[in-house]
Amino acid sequence: MRYRAVGGLRVSAVGLGAMPLSIEGRPDEGRAMATVHAALDAGVTLLDTADSYHLPGDEPGHNERLVARALATYGGDPAGVLVTTKGGRGRPADGSWTVTGSPRHLKSAAEASLKRLGVEAIGLYQLHKPDPAVPFEESVGALRDLLDEGKIRYAGISNTDVGRIRRAHALLGDRLVSVQNRYSPAVRDSEPELRLCAELGLAFLPWSPLGGISRSSLDGPSRRLPPEDTGHSTGPSHGNGLGAFHAVARERGVSPQQVCLAWLLARSPVVIPIPGASRPGTIRDSAGAADLELTPEEVARLEAGVGS
Repeated sequence: MRYRAVGGLRVSAVGLGAMPLSIEGRPDEGRAMATVHAALDAGVTLLDTADSYHLPGDEPGHNERLVARALATYGGDPAGVLVTTKGGRGRPADGSWTVTGSPRHLKSAAEASLKRLGVEAIGLYQLHKPDPAVPFEESVGALRDLLDEGKIRYAGISNTDVGRIRRAHALLGDRLVSVQNRYSPAVRDSEPELRLCAELGLAFLPWSPLGGISRSSLDGPSRRLPPEDTGHSTGPSHGNGLGAFHAVARERGVSPQQVCLAWLLARSPVVIPIPGASRPGTIRDSAGAADLELTPEEVARLEAGVGS
C-alpha cells in the first residue's frame, strides 16, 4: 500500500467511501462490517462517512455508527485509521437531499457525529456542500470554531469551487487540509480545483472516482444516489473514450476499476480517491490500485482516450 498526506497525517493512497453501506440497496449488517474489515485488512486507513448517509428519514448517522462499530470489532489495530465525516446535508422522508450550512446546525451536527463515532475529536470534518442561503464565510467560520474548541482536528470542504477554496484557505490556513469533489475519467469539471489543491498542498478526495467504469460484475445493481455523493457507477463501460481503461486492464491482468484508480493517483500526488463499496471483494480490488503503477506510455494512452 502506498501512502499520501492529509494535513499532517499519513493515510493510504486509496480510501473507502462508506456511503453504500447505509443508503438504499445497502447490505445487511454482517456484510457491511465485513466490507469495512476487508478494507482495513487491505491497508486502507481512510474511511469517509457523513451524518446524512442513511435511509430517507430513518436513522440519521447510521453510517457513522456502523463505521464506529466496525472499528471497535476489528481484530487488528485501527489506531492509524483516519475517519472523515461531513455535516450540512440531510435526508428527509421524501428522499431528497437537503443543504443546511448555518453555524448553529454545523456545530450541533459535529457534536452528534462526535458521539456517534465515539471519539474525543473528529480527525477530519468537512462541510458537505455550500448552502446558498448562508454566507460561505459563516459556514467555514463554524469549522474554525470547532477547530479552536478541539472538537475537530482538521477541516475540509466538499462540492466546491476555486473561489470558495481560496476563501476557506484564507480563513483556516493550514487547518484546511482537503477538498472532496466529483472527479473521474468521465467527469473532469474539477480540474481547476485539483490544480489549486496541488498548489496549496490540500488533499483532493475524488467522489464517484469510478464514474463511467461499469462495476456491476463486482458490486451488484445501481442504487439511488444523491447528485453530489455517488459511489461506484454502473453505467456504460466503454463510452466516452473509456475503452482504453479496459484495454490496459486486460494487458495487466487487473480490473478496469484498478486501472481507473491508478490513473487518478497518477494525476497528482494530492489525489486520494475514495471509491464506495458494499462487498469485501470490491474494496479489496480497489485497494489494489494503490500498488498499481502505470507506465508513462499507459498514462498517455488513457489520457488520449478521455482527453487531457
